[in-house]
Amino acid sequence: MRSLRPEGPRLQRFRLGRMLEWDRECAIALNRSLTSTYERLWVLLDQLGDSKPWIAFILSIALFGRPDGIKCALHMFVAGACATLLYKLVKSCIARERPCACIQGVRRCVEPLDEFSFPSGHTLHAVAFSVIAVAYFPVLAFALVPFTALTGISRVAVGLHYPSDVLAGAAIGAGVALVSFLFLPAV
Repeated sequence: MRSLRPEGPRLQRFRLGRMLEWDRECAIALNRSLTSTYERLWVLLDQLGDSKPWIAFILSIALFGRPDGIKCALHMFVAGACATLLYKLVKSCIARERPCACIQGVRRCVEPLDEFSFPSGHTLHAVAFSVIAVAYFPVLAFALVPFTALTGISRVAVGLHYPSDVLAGAAIGAGVALVSFLFLPAV
Protein backbone atom coordinates (compact mmCIF):
# COMPACT_ATOMS: atom_id res chain seq x y z
CA MET A 1 0.00 0.00 0.00
CA ARG A 2 1.28 3.41 -0.94
CA SER A 3 1.94 5.92 1.82
CA LEU A 4 -0.15 9.09 1.83
CA ARG A 5 2.59 11.02 3.57
CA PRO A 6 4.07 13.97 1.71
CA GLU A 7 7.50 13.46 0.23
CA GLY A 8 10.32 13.74 2.66
CA PRO A 9 13.04 16.35 2.32
CA ARG A 10 15.50 13.77 0.99
CA LEU A 11 13.27 12.82 -1.95
CA GLN A 12 12.48 16.46 -2.65
CA ARG A 13 16.20 17.31 -2.74
CA PHE A 14 16.78 14.32 -5.04
CA ARG A 15 14.11 15.51 -7.50
CA LEU A 16 15.33 19.10 -7.37
CA GLY A 17 18.88 17.88 -7.92
CA ARG A 18 17.80 15.85 -10.96
CA MET A 19 15.90 18.82 -12.38
CA LEU A 20 18.90 21.11 -11.92
CA GLU A 21 21.18 18.54 -13.53
CA TRP A 22 18.83 18.25 -16.52
CA ASP A 23 18.76 22.06 -16.70
CA ARG A 24 22.56 22.18 -16.69
CA GLU A 25 22.97 19.40 -19.26
CA CYS A 26 20.49 21.05 -21.67
CA ALA A 27 22.33 24.36 -21.41
CA ILE A 28 25.67 22.65 -22.09
CA ALA A 29 24.36 20.54 -24.98
CA LEU A 30 22.70 23.43 -26.82
CA ASN A 31 25.67 25.76 -26.36
CA ARG A 32 28.25 23.18 -27.41
CA SER A 33 26.26 22.11 -30.48
CA LEU A 34 26.68 25.49 -32.16
CA THR A 35 28.67 25.61 -35.35
CA SER A 36 29.86 29.06 -36.46
CA THR A 37 26.89 29.40 -38.85
CA TYR A 38 24.33 28.50 -36.20
CA GLU A 39 26.09 30.64 -33.64
CA ARG A 40 25.69 33.70 -35.89
CA LEU A 41 22.00 32.86 -36.37
CA TRP A 42 21.35 32.49 -32.62
CA VAL A 43 23.28 35.70 -31.89
CA LEU A 44 21.16 37.55 -34.47
CA LEU A 45 17.94 36.17 -32.96
CA ASP A 46 19.19 37.10 -29.51
CA GLN A 47 19.93 40.67 -30.62
CA LEU A 48 16.45 40.99 -32.14
CA GLY A 49 15.10 40.27 -28.65
CA ASP A 50 16.98 43.25 -27.16
CA SER A 51 15.13 46.37 -26.02
CA LYS A 52 15.79 48.53 -29.11
CA PRO A 53 14.00 46.22 -31.59
CA TRP A 54 11.09 45.88 -29.15
CA ILE A 55 10.87 49.66 -28.79
CA ALA A 56 10.85 49.98 -32.59
CA PHE A 57 8.08 47.35 -32.74
CA ILE A 58 6.02 49.18 -30.10
CA LEU A 59 6.46 52.48 -31.94
CA SER A 60 5.44 50.80 -35.21
CA ILE A 61 2.28 49.53 -33.58
CA ALA A 62 1.54 53.05 -32.31
CA LEU A 63 2.11 54.57 -35.76
CA PHE A 64 0.51 51.96 -38.02
CA GLY A 65 -1.93 50.05 -35.82
CA ARG A 66 -4.96 52.26 -36.29
CA PRO A 67 -7.29 52.63 -34.45
CA ASP A 68 -6.00 50.57 -31.50
CA GLY A 69 -2.28 51.03 -32.10
CA ILE A 70 -1.67 53.79 -29.59
CA LYS A 71 -3.67 51.99 -26.90
CA CYS A 72 -1.76 48.76 -27.55
CA ALA A 73 1.62 50.56 -27.53
CA LEU A 74 0.83 52.29 -24.23
CA HIS A 75 -0.35 48.98 -22.79
CA MET A 76 2.91 47.32 -23.86
CA PHE A 77 4.94 50.20 -22.43
CA VAL A 78 3.21 50.06 -19.03
CA ALA A 79 3.46 46.25 -18.87
CA GLY A 80 7.11 46.45 -19.93
CA ALA A 81 7.90 48.90 -17.13
CA CYS A 82 6.16 46.68 -14.56
CA ALA A 83 7.91 43.59 -15.96
CA THR A 84 11.28 45.32 -15.69
CA LEU A 85 10.72 46.17 -12.02
CA LEU A 86 9.63 42.62 -11.22
CA TYR A 87 12.50 41.14 -13.26
CA LYS A 88 15.11 43.22 -11.41
CA LEU A 89 13.63 42.30 -8.03
CA VAL A 90 13.57 38.55 -8.77
CA LYS A 91 17.01 38.61 -10.37
CA SER A 92 18.61 40.34 -7.39
CA CYS A 93 16.91 38.00 -4.89
CA ILE A 94 17.83 34.76 -6.68
CA ALA A 95 21.32 35.81 -7.88
CA ARG A 96 21.90 32.66 -9.97
CA GLU A 97 25.17 32.62 -11.88
CA ARG A 98 25.03 32.39 -15.65
CA PRO A 99 26.06 29.07 -17.27
CA CYS A 100 28.93 30.79 -19.09
CA ALA A 101 30.25 32.01 -15.71
CA CYS A 102 30.15 28.74 -13.82
CA ILE A 103 30.30 25.85 -16.32
CA GLN A 104 33.62 25.23 -17.97
CA GLY A 105 33.27 24.93 -21.74
CA VAL A 106 30.05 26.95 -22.07
CA ARG A 107 30.83 29.83 -24.41
CA ARG A 108 29.36 33.26 -23.94
CA CYS A 109 28.46 34.31 -27.49
CA VAL A 110 27.12 37.76 -26.53
CA GLU A 111 27.74 40.14 -23.66
CA PRO A 112 25.23 39.79 -20.83
CA LEU A 113 23.28 42.87 -19.79
CA ASP A 114 23.78 42.06 -16.12
CA GLU A 115 25.46 39.57 -13.84
CA PHE A 116 22.76 37.03 -13.06
CA SER A 117 20.82 34.41 -14.98
CA PHE A 118 17.41 33.85 -13.38
CA PRO A 119 14.94 34.74 -14.92
CA SER A 120 15.53 35.49 -18.59
CA GLY A 121 14.54 39.13 -19.13
CA HIS A 122 14.59 38.76 -22.91
CA THR A 123 12.06 35.93 -22.70
CA LEU A 124 10.02 37.68 -20.03
CA HIS A 125 9.60 40.80 -22.17
CA ALA A 126 9.09 38.85 -25.41
CA VAL A 127 6.22 36.89 -23.85
CA ALA A 128 4.64 39.92 -22.17
CA PHE A 129 4.84 42.07 -25.30
CA SER A 130 3.67 39.25 -27.57
CA VAL A 131 0.65 38.37 -25.43
CA ILE A 132 -0.44 42.00 -25.37
CA ALA A 133 0.20 42.65 -29.07
CA VAL A 134 -1.68 39.49 -30.08
CA ALA A 135 -4.65 40.47 -27.89
CA TYR A 136 -4.99 43.67 -29.92
CA PHE A 137 -3.87 42.29 -33.28
CA PRO A 138 -4.41 38.48 -33.44
CA VAL A 139 -2.83 38.22 -36.90
CA LEU A 140 0.56 39.03 -35.30
CA ALA A 141 0.53 35.63 -33.58
CA PHE A 142 1.91 34.04 -36.76
CA ALA A 143 5.12 36.01 -36.38
CA LEU A 144 5.32 36.68 -32.63
CA VAL A 145 4.76 33.16 -31.30
CA PRO A 146 7.67 31.59 -33.24
CA PHE A 147 9.85 34.65 -32.63
CA THR A 148 9.20 34.52 -28.88
CA ALA A 149 10.01 30.79 -28.75
CA LEU A 150 13.23 31.36 -30.70
CA THR A 151 14.16 34.24 -28.39
CA GLY A 152 13.95 31.90 -25.41
CA ILE A 153 16.00 29.20 -27.13
CA SER A 154 18.61 31.74 -28.22
CA ARG A 155 19.23 32.77 -24.60
CA VAL A 156 20.26 29.20 -23.78
CA ALA A 157 22.18 28.73 -27.03
CA VAL A 158 24.36 31.81 -26.51
CA GLY A 159 25.39 30.56 -23.06
CA LEU A 160 23.62 33.15 -20.90
CA HIS A 161 20.72 31.13 -19.47
CA TYR A 162 19.51 27.74 -18.37
CA PRO A 163 16.20 26.39 -19.73
CA SER A 164 14.61 27.00 -16.31
CA ASP A 165 15.57 30.69 -16.55
CA VAL A 166 13.72 30.88 -19.87
CA LEU A 167 10.67 29.02 -18.55
CA ALA A 168 10.54 31.27 -15.48
CA GLY A 169 10.88 34.36 -17.67
CA ALA A 170 8.06 33.12 -19.89
CA ALA A 171 5.82 32.43 -16.89
CA ILE A 172 6.50 35.83 -15.33
CA GLY A 173 6.01 37.60 -18.68
CA ALA A 174 2.70 35.82 -19.26
CA GLY A 175 1.63 36.65 -15.71
CA VAL A 176 2.48 40.33 -16.12
CA ALA A 177 0.58 40.49 -19.41
CA LEU A 178 -2.47 38.70 -18.03
CA VAL A 179 -2.60 40.87 -14.90
CA SER A 180 -2.21 43.98 -17.07
CA PHE A 181 -5.51 43.12 -18.80
CA LEU A 182 -7.26 43.56 -15.45
CA PHE A 183 -6.25 47.21 -15.47
CA LEU A 184 -5.97 47.90 -19.22
CA PRO A 185 -8.49 45.73 -21.09
CA ALA A 186 -7.67 45.15 -24.75
CA VAL A 187 -9.98 46.60 -27.37
